[in-house]
Amino acid sequence: MSVRNNYKHTITACYIAGVTQAIIVNFAPLLFLNFHNIYGISFGKIGLLVSINFMTQLLVDFLAIKLIDKIGYRAGIVSSHVFSAMGLIAMGILPDLLPSPYVGLCLSTILYAIGGGLTEVLSSPIVEACPTDKKSAAMSVLHSFYSWGSAFVILVSTLCLRVFGVDSWRYISFAWAVIPIFNIVYFCFVPINTLANEGEGMKLKELFGLKIFWLFILLMLCSGAAEQAMAQWASAFAESGLKVSKTVGDIAGPCLFAFCMGTGRVLQAKLGEKFKLDRYLFYCGIGCIVGYLISALSPIAVIGLLGCGVCGFSVAAMWPGTLSLAAAQYKKGGTALFAVLALAGDLGCSIGPALVGAVSSRFGDDLKIGLLVGTVFSVLLVGSFLIYGLVLKKAKKENIKSGA
Repeated sequence: MSVRNNYKHTITACYIAGVTQAIIVNFAPLLFLNFHNIYGISFGKIGLLVSINFMTQLLVDFLAIKLIDKIGYRAGIVSSHVFSAMGLIAMGILPDLLPSPYVGLCLSTILYAIGGGLTEVLSSPIVEACPTDKKSAAMSVLHSFYSWGSAFVILVSTLCLRVFGVDSWRYISFAWAVIPIFNIVYFCFVPINTLANEGEGMKLKELFGLKIFWLFILLMLCSGAAEQAMAQWASAFAESGLKVSKTVGDIAGPCLFAFCMGTGRVLQAKLGEKFKLDRYLFYCGIGCIVGYLISALSPIAVIGLLGCGVCGFSVAAMWPGTLSLAAAQYKKGGTALFAVLALAGDLGCSIGPALVGAVSSRFGDDLKIGLLVGTVFSVLLVGSFLIYGLVLKKAKKENIKSGA
């Protein structure tokens, strides 16, 4: 079967899109110390690049609610990879080309963040719209590629910087751009369905009028916060706890977290059909609480780092699982459903690390206290799934009484 008619190629292209998303989120932070040393940019300004990245993705998530239905899934996903490639190439060129290196970095960040936002909004509904039976499993595997991609990007980039020297970062950036460039061509040929015909998808007013949809929004926000609060601070946590170099810290912290998260998502894809998804996610939420508490309370650094891995494994199912639950609940949710949930997830990705950092700074840069407070997002996840189960149980009883 040709590429144009085989939906396996569509799903594979979306998996590659997950790797592209991993590059966008994880590559630049590995270079922050380089930017400080080479261009003399303060850590305060460099830290803003993370905010610019996530805030741009938030804006794109919001605009995509209306935009994607007008331009279509194919044009949107191809554009996402064009922006991603442009941003990665620009990062290696603009800082040295413009009078202000920082402006060059900001412009590059905005470009690839636009790509990242569009990818996040579109890859999930494209996979959901493919004619496959195991939707939840496909969604989990899709998001596992972000996790494996994160570990791969961190490991390869760290080793390349170590082997070829810090000045090689521009060429590494160009090399990573090859992946979205390849996917631009791939997405031009694969078959792409839509979740709802034009004009048939649910409107924002309809979605926001559904009480349980607000619960999905809370679940996505807490999923993003619980995931990134640990992921973004994993390197610093490893360095400060184990007293190791940044190179070792990047591998021991973020790579461990990403590896465990990828493993958790693959396991969900394998076992997800055997368990009720909401119950599976509830127990994963409890595991996430345990992981945070181990990291925050263990007096032994290595055990604390294992807690980071437990958190990565447990939080793995949250984001894709919530998307699958919402898509099953609202089959005509369309682009608006995925765009709003992506917006909520990205908002959580911004709030979680910021809260951990702010609390840690308040208590003398003690990351353990910051992570202890960050446990609140995992607690909210568990509470939300309890409420979700009760709502479904009540609805089922009412249907039985009414004879539905």
